[in-house]
Amino acid sequence: MRRFTRLGALLLFPVLLAGCGINAIPTKQEAAKAAWANVQAQYQRRTDLIPNLVETVKGYAAQERTVLTQVTQARASATQIKVDASTITDPAAFQRYQAAQNQLTGVLGRLLAISENYPDLKSNQNFLALQSQLEGTENSIAATRRDYNDAVRDYNTTLRTFPTIFWAKTAYSSAKPMQLFEATATAQTAPTVRFAPPAPAGPAGQAPPNAPTK
Repeated sequence: MRRFTRLGALLLFPVLLAGCGINAIPTKQEAAKAAWANVQAQYQRRTDLIPNLVETVKGYAAQERTVLTQVTQARASATQIKVDASTITDPAAFQRYQAAQNQLTGVLGRLLAISENYPDLKSNQNFLALQSQLEGTENSIAATRRDYNDAVRDYNTTLRTFPTIFWAKTAYSSAKPMQLFEATATAQTAPTVRFAPPAPAGPAGQAPPNAPTK
């Protein structure tokens, strides 16, 4: 009888531990890490699109050197920041990563906007395809960031609430809260391009008001 009692206790012990939330922290931690990997994948997809986009725009609007340079430099800055699983628990590293990506989002919006001044560029099939892919990626970035924030809030809450706080202080004492993406207009919204009709020609000898200058 004692043997059966001991065996029953041994079998019941893992169940009791699970019921007390001992598995909640690593489970939610892995979910947050998976969401972080999805964010990185979308940012990488955007990074891969930029060189072709810049070259296409350059072929029709080479005089827009300032914007083209800004995009190239912002892309370089974003790719130089090394990230890994530890980034999401390091406030300073996470802030650097977010700032670099937000800067790239802003200059990409300006790059797409200059197409309004170049009818040939706006109608170029390669540009239109790249624009569509980029805008789709920006939407995916916004969605994966929201999913990541949701997973991180769930994980961080687990570290602070009973009964899982007990395991956070003992079995998982090395577990750290993760950082959240801050909601910014440029980061959460895909670049918007308004295709305005061509500006009317001015008096003879004068360029239209919005015509690009060399």
